[in-house]
Amino acid sequence: MSPIKTFGQVDERSLDQLKRCMAAGDADFGVLCADHHPGYSQPIGGGIAYEGHVSPSGVGFDIGCGNKAVRTDLTRPDLDARGGVAPLMREITRRISFGMGVAAQERVDHPVLDEVARADFAPQRKLLNLAREQLGTVGSGNHYVDLFEDETGTIWIGVHFGSRGFGHKTASGFLALAQGLGFGERAREGEMDSPPVLFPVESELGQAYVAAMNLAGEYAYAGRDVVCAKVLDILGAEPTHEVHNHHNFAWREEHFGRTYWVVRKGCTPARPGQEGFVGGSMGDISVILEGVGSDEAAEALFSTVHGAGRVMSRSQAAGKIRRATVHACSNRDCDFTVPAKGYKGETCPRHVGSPMRKLRLQQVRPGLVDWEAVRCRLREQEIVVLGGGADEAPEVYKRLPDVLAAHGGSIRVKHTLKPLGVAMAGAGVHDPYKD
Repeated sequence: MSPIKTFGQVDERSLDQLKRCMAAGDADFGVLCADHHPGYSQPIGGGIAYEGHVSPSGVGFDIGCGNKAVRTDLTRPDLDARGGVAPLMREITRRISFGMGVAAQERVDHPVLDEVARADFAPQRKLLNLAREQLGTVGSGNHYVDLFEDETGTIWIGVHFGSRGFGHKTASGFLALAQGLGFGERAREGEMDSPPVLFPVESELGQAYVAAMNLAGEYAYAGRDVVCAKVLDILGAEPTHEVHNHHNFAWREEHFGRTYWVVRKGCTPARPGQEGFVGGSMGDISVILEGVGSDEAAEALFSTVHGAGRVMSRSQAAGKIRRATVHACSNRDCDFTVPAKGYKGETCPRHVGSPMRKLRLQQVRPGLVDWEAVRCRLREQEIVVLGGGADEAPEVYKRLPDVLAAHGGSIRVKHTLKPLGVAMAGAGVHDPYKD
């Protein structure tokens, strides 16, 4: 049996990342799911079985990031009787905060905050105020709150986000500690293809990381529970079934008769009978699936996709804005400029005597996705989209049915969910996460 199990068309850079991470920790097994693409050190859509190590770079910055789906007691006619999808989505974005670093518009109390206050890893206790402010908020990038309709016309809620600033600062703190810095100091940032950061599990740092990671995972689960409860309240609905899973984490598991720490980044656990909610792009289906027992599933460390998988970077899709400070001729019809760096009082040769003025310019490299055209197409599909941008358009992702087909021998789709409403952070919100 090969130590690495791959699904779908293999991206060589992702495979090289996986091999590098496995070699550094003498890992026995690895997997690349069909939605894989390069990540920070460890590829997204990848899982690695270490016998004696955990990896904060492998779990990533958004510890416990995952999905929750809730089947409601409503049908599509019930939504229409409440005014339709659009006003419900507007109420969702009014009551739930989206974006980087934002505080919750409606504060909630939750037992997980008591856990943070008495965290085993003492530095996390200092993050209590941040945890309290952001509990029940949704991040930026590909994080969302969606409404779906399944094959029977039943309405589902689906959310995707993780441990917010609490998890990000926890991960950043351990990467700093790995460099001999203090928990709150800024770690030197490695390249995308850097070797992994590994802690021996039995070391002091390893034990501290496991405890801190588990608490960040609890916080992520609590946040998704809070958001889903709020959406149920907005809909005036009751839950009839819930599916809750995470895909950035390290689990202690048995495989092939031995015990491992399986570090999954953007990779969903799927043991036989274990349910998972996997989202597609904003214009594609999402699914409720479950793992099945098979040799292929075992070779994959009982892992499957966490989404459709990107095929286009954010800057390729949306373009890139570069800001520059210059000194420009004050004549409105003149385009003469001099870079501010090194400016020595030069004047415009075409308009002698015209003063120079200091300007902050935006130089835009256009992207490959026409976001307005995408929005029109989604409206034609009767999908209400609030927020989002070109970097989250359907074009930047693989089709979810294709990546699921590659895993056909290890999973079974139980429900197919058609998107009705999508709420995300706006296009102008910076995404701080590398994965």
